[in-house]
Amino acid sequence: MSTYFTDKSFKFMRSLARHNERTWFNDHKAEYDEHVRAPFQRLLTDLQPIVAEISEHYRSDPKPVGGSLFRIHRDTRFANDKTPYKTWQGARLLHARGRQLEAPLFYVQLQPGNCFIAAGLWHSPPEVQRRVRQFIVDNPSGWKAAAHAPAFRKRFELDDSEMLVRVPKGYPDDFPYLDDLRRRNFVAERAIDDATMTGPRLRQTLATDLAALAPFVDYLCAALDLEF
Repeated sequence: MSTYFTDKSFKFMRSLARHNERTWFNDHKAEYDEHVRAPFQRLLTDLQPIVAEISEHYRSDPKPVGGSLFRIHRDTRFANDKTPYKTWQGARLLHARGRQLEAPLFYVQLQPGNCFIAAGLWHSPPEVQRRVRQFIVDNPSGWKAAAHAPAFRKRFELDDSEMLVRVPKGYPDDFPYLDDLRRRNFVAERAIDDATMTGPRLRQTLATDLAALAPFVDYLCAALDLEF
C-alpha cells in the first residue's frame, strides 16, 4: 500500500493559510508541487481503475491543467476576500458530459482538520434543483434507497447548508421526504481524519467511499437524464 500525502502536505497548507500572498507562494511553489499537487495527481491516477469499475461515465483525470484537480488559485474578481489562494486542495471526479452540462460529481478535499469526500450537486442552477425535487417526488422509493438507507446514512451526512426556509409550493404536504425538498445542495459527505489522509489505506478508504456513494450519484444522474 502506498501513501500519498504526508505531514509536509499539511504543513504546507497551514503555512499557506498564514502567508496567503503571491510572493510567499512563489517562493514555496516547489513545496506545493512536491507535497500537494504531485501526490494528488498520483492518487487520481491510482483511482482511475476504481472509478472505471463504478461507472464508465466518470473520470479521474490527473492532468495538471484541465483535469480533476482544482486550481489552488482563487477567483477573486467578484469576491470581497482578495486572498489569492485557497487554503485547501480539492479534486473532482467528473461525469464525461460534466463540462457541457450540469452533472453530479465526486469530490475529495485535502485540508488540515477538514479533509472529506463528497458527492452530488453543489450550487446547481434553480432549474436543476427543481428537476431533482420533482424526480424525488415522482420516485420516492428510489430516493429512500439512495439517500436514506441506514448503512448509507450511518456513513454519510447529507449537506444541510443553504436550505430553503420552506418547501416550494406545489408539493404534497404528506410527502415522506418533505424536508429534502428544501435542499439547494443535494450532497452526501463524510469527513476523513488527517491520519487516514496521510496513511497507507487512503486509496482503499476512498474506493470504499466511492462505491458507497455511487447509488446516490446514480439517482441524481437519473434525475437529470444522464447515463451512469
